[in-house]
Amino acid sequence: MVTVGRVIFIGAGPGAADLITVRGARRLADAEVVLFDALTDPSLRDLAPHAQWVDVGKRGFSGLPGCDANGQARINKLLVKHALDGHLVVRLKGGDPSVFGRLEEELEALAAHGIPSEVVPGVTAAIAAAAATQRPLTRRGSGRSVSLSTAMTQDGDLRASRSADTEVFYMAGRQLGALARRLLEEGWPDNTPVSVISRAGWPDQVHSEHTVANLAQGSVLHAGRPTVVTVGIGATPVAGVDAPQPFTQKGLGEAAQPSAESPNP
Repeated sequence: MVTVGRVIFIGAGPGAADLITVRGARRLADAEVVLFDALTDPSLRDLAPHAQWVDVGKRGFSGLPGCDANGQARINKLLVKHALDGHLVVRLKGGDPSVFGRLEEELEALAAHGIPSEVVPGVTAAIAAAAATQRPLTRRGSGRSVSLSTAMTQDGDLRASRSADTEVFYMAGRQLGALARRLLEEGWPDNTPVSVISRAGWPDQVHSEHTVANLAQGSVLHAGRPTVVTVGIGATPVAGVDAPQPFTQKGLGEAAQPSAESPNP
């Protein structure tokens, strides 16, 4: 009789491989099967070279046939199958598994079959964007609340809100103009600062500054790239702090070096 395996959900962080946590790296090294997302760094394979790596990455809301070849039902079935075969399975997710990672559905699939699991947190894109731009999401005396939202709903509808001092919108790169209109409709003043960063946490991250009124100007710059939009207090530059210099990622075992070119427009 085959002993049931287990599944470990690991947040790989928002970009470069060295943003994974120490615990995440150690758990990944023990994996026999790795089901990985589209936005995870390929060099993470070096941590589990003998594991079977299975691409289950989804690729957005384009609406085109085949854009979601790795449907959630297939991912759930693969998790259950490999665990019931007795393997130690790692579900490697970009960012943090608990933030827009559909973790609930996968945990439910495992629970239905009595498969044990563990969740290792990771750095989500909103935090990576704040770190890359040195713009804290909360500020003493002025920024007491943060809201994380997806700009696009499951049905493809664009949503915006004004429920916190700082609003962070994921998956918004293709709809910056439409998002600006929604923000105005929700009562954000047109001069509210907006910080947009695409591929946060990667060496080729790009950052641009806007207000709600001219947010649409960033559309071409960030088109086709995973983008985080921060609105409100958390988008405001810290007084006296210059834009940080970017760093080039050299790999898991090497030190990063300053880049000669800034990705900032």
